[in-house]
Amino acid sequence: MRDAAGAPVPNAAVAVELKGQPARPATGAAATMAQRDRQFQPQLLVVQTGTAVNFPNFDTVRHHVYSFSPTKKFELKLYSGTPAEPVVFDKPGVAQLGCNIHDRMSAHIVVVDTPLFGITDAKGEVTLNLPPGEHRLRLWATRMGNAAPSAQPLVVAAGAAGVLKVELKD
Repeated sequence: MRDAAGAPVPNAAVAVELKGQPARPATGAAATMAQRDRQFQPQLLVVQTGTAVNFPNFDTVRHHVYSFSPTKKFELKLYSGTPAEPVVFDKPGVAQLGCNIHDRMSAHIVVVDTPLFGITDAKGEVTLNLPPGEHRLRLWATRMGNAAPSAQPLVVAAGAAGVLKVELKD
């Protein structure tokens, strides 16, 4: 993935919804959004709808983690260690996270209706094994804020592996 100037877009969420396969929530899936050195780790987490996300605090200070995003509104009031219950992300979209105690702490959780997803590397690349057919490609990068991932059609030809180059427009 590249931006309009041709520069790679690292740390962008990429998901592919397969045509003809209904979205199914993840069953028993779990993920982690840690707090370490007064930062969220990772800064971007992509999960399938229905995933339970744990929020362990490895810092020596307490955090108050929240999201007021329509995708998932929640608050984990001042705590240390790991909250007893994870937060289940039950609808697709983007949740922006913050900490009421440490204003500079922020991260995003992108929730997608497919198990086929990844995050671009420093070169703006991600590899997904896709079946041939007509599908829907969803993309999200930090510069998009809380906007839903953009969508566009994707056609995967049968046979040899292919490369799709995508330009992210502001």
